[in-house]
This record gives sequence, structure tokens and C-alpha cells, in this order.
Amino acid sequence: MSEVKTVSGNGIPLVGNDIDTDRIIPARFLRCVTFDGLGKYAFEDDRKALAGKHPFDQPQYQNANILVVNRNFGCGSSREHAPQALAKWGIKALIGESFAEIFFGNCVAMGIPCVTADTAIVQELQVMLTDNPQVNITVDLQIMKVHCGDFSASVSMGEGAKNMFISGTWDACGQLVTNAPKIQQTTTKLPYMNWGNL
Repeated sequence: MSEVKTVSGNGIPLVGNDIDTDRIIPARFLRCVTFDGLGKYAFEDDRKALAGKHPFDQPQYQNANILVVNRNFGCGSSREHAPQALAKWGIKALIGESFAEIFFGNCVAMGIPCVTADTAIVQELQVMLTDNPQVNITVDLQIMKVHCGDFSASVSMGEGAKNMFISGTWDACGQLVTNAPKIQQTTTKLPYMNWGNL
């Protein structure tokens, strides 16, 4: 299992409340067979409307891997394509004021921690990343802190999700694959799985 205890790199500020999953990845891109290549369409309509001024288009943020957002990020439909598009673009963690519940759950299932912080902290981080895009930012799940240059602040995440990341048990599919022999052994003991005797 893959433990996620810290995520470090550069940050990208995305200002705005209630950014929904249709804005993260428009519905016309949901017909994809796989999620490969979905990253280039993240925020497609917003990016077109802003004609190169969207943070995902600005050159100083092209290697960023931590997204800093505001309130109720990922609201709207439950599409898994939204966190998948962010991941394929390169995002490995999110810091925000709050996240829609299903979006948060989809991120956990993919190994992308979403931590929350007070409005003032999020806004300060966004200003810092705007003023100095190359500043290093770290999300530390073990001590529940975010470090950005010399700035440090507390962040939050439910204990269940936090423990899954730190212990590496967030990957349900990975656990099934790893434990396939034990699962197979258990199925042989279940009378309703013994099709040969029917």
C-alpha cells in the first residue's frame, strides 16, 4: 500500500467559492474510455473564457502540484472525472476552506488528500502563491500543518481519512489485489460460492 504522509512542491491558487465539478471538467469530456489525457481539459471552459489568464494556463504554475481553493470546492455532480482531471494535470493535494462530500471521497479513493483551513489561512496562502509562485509548500498529514516558505498553519481532515492516508489503506482496489489469495481462500469456505455442488 502507498502511504501518503506529506505532499510537497509548488502551489497554485484558484480563487472562488462553489467551483463545481462541471467547471472542473465539463460534461462533454465524460465520454472518455479511460482517464488518460483528461488533465489537459481541466477547467476547459473557464480557461477559454479567461483567454490564458486562468492559473492552469499561466507558465509560473505549470509544475504546481498543490491546489489551494476556497469554499465548497467540487460541489455539483458526483463525477469521478473531476478529481481524475486534476490528478492527470498534476495535482497531488488540495487545501481549501471546504470540499463537497462526494468530491472529497473520490479524492480519498485516488490518494489525493484534501485538507481544510480557516478562510484567512487559505486566502493568505493564495496571496503568497500569487506573489511568489516558486515558494515551496508542504502539506504534512502527520502533524496536520501546512508550511509555505516561512509561513506555517494548522489544517484539518477527518481522522478516518487521515489514518487511511498515513497507513496506506486509502487504496481499496490495491488492498483487494494485495489480499487476493486470502480472499480466494475465504470464498472456498462459503457454501453459496461453491457452484460445483449446485
